[in-house]
Amino acid sequence: MPEVLLADFQVKRLEVLNEKGEADQELLPDLSDAEIWRLYELMLLARIFDERAVALQREGRIGTYPPIRGQEAAQVGSAFALAQKDWLFPSFREMGAHLTLGYPIPQLLLYWGGDERAQKVPPGLNIFPFCVAVGSQIPQAAGAALAARYRKDPVAVITYFGDGATSKGDFHEAMNLAGVFNLPLVFICQNNQWAISIPLKGQTASASLAQKAIAYGFQGVQVDGNDVFAVYRATRQAVEKARSGAGPTFIECLTYRMADHTTADDAGRYRSGEEVAFWAARDPILRLERFLEGRGLWTPQKREEAAAQAAAIVDAGVAAMEASAPPVASELFDEVLATLTPRQAGQRKVR
Repeated sequence: MPEVLLADFQVKRLEVLNEKGEADQELLPDLSDAEIWRLYELMLLARIFDERAVALQREGRIGTYPPIRGQEAAQVGSAFALAQKDWLFPSFREMGAHLTLGYPIPQLLLYWGGDERAQKVPPGLNIFPFCVAVGSQIPQAAGAALAARYRKDPVAVITYFGDGATSKGDFHEAMNLAGVFNLPLVFICQNNQWAISIPLKGQTASASLAQKAIAYGFQGVQVDGNDVFAVYRATRQAVEKARSGAGPTFIECLTYRMADHTTADDAGRYRSGEEVAFWAARDPILRLERFLEGRGLWTPQKREEAAAQAAAIVDAGVAAMEASAPPVASELFDEVLATLTPRQAGQRKVR
């Protein structure tokens, strides 16, 4: 018998806004000027928060911190597409998404200062705690999506992770579960092309990470992760698809980590200056500024005003964080166990 083609697959790449700030009008999301400006404010807030957090670590005022510089469009654009009812499962580098959804800045800083009370998510925010163990939040998100499906709850569950997590078994098990049960789950991979010091080519021979979805029976798409409109458009389509019961989507946001992996890292030991300069010229905030300027919505003065407003918000958050009362031993088991064992009850007593 002759060989026959069993199946044929494609992976599409989406870009709406190019490096010059020029947008494809047919693909441009239906956003008002006010909404687009809000995207810009949030990206600027994420950048300024990030810079301040790095400075705080250098001053010894918080602990090790993972910068997000360069990934603002991937985080803000995707989180902006979510509704309050949707669920978010972050890794440890989604401060832009947290800020977009209204997570309190003092709590973000408390967490990176080593205070676990920051993991108590405020009421009204469907955000699970930070997850530092690489990839382990992905099957948790699949579990939440499976629960939503059983309850017939029309929500989308979104989980973030980096390119390094796609080499972990947690990722593949969650992808398989999502495909088999047609879960309302959106996988957001921030492919910043470095898993600490391991480049993407050292992790996979695939032409894209998005194609990994093909093996599990659902759609994978790659977007320009420095294009906030492409990220928003792809995520909005994916969450609407999930809420309608049409299943999961894998979105690969091709972006770049312009800073170190964490403040305990020195990326200069494994990356070239030329590579960093190449991506710095493709800064997602700069790209959006060019677009806004073309629409007559941006000037250097407006940027200064927006940056000053963002800095004031961050400064207030820093002050509130540093004014927080220290934790007490009696709170150790709060939000952990419904019923304490006799031994734990004894440990909880303040002596």
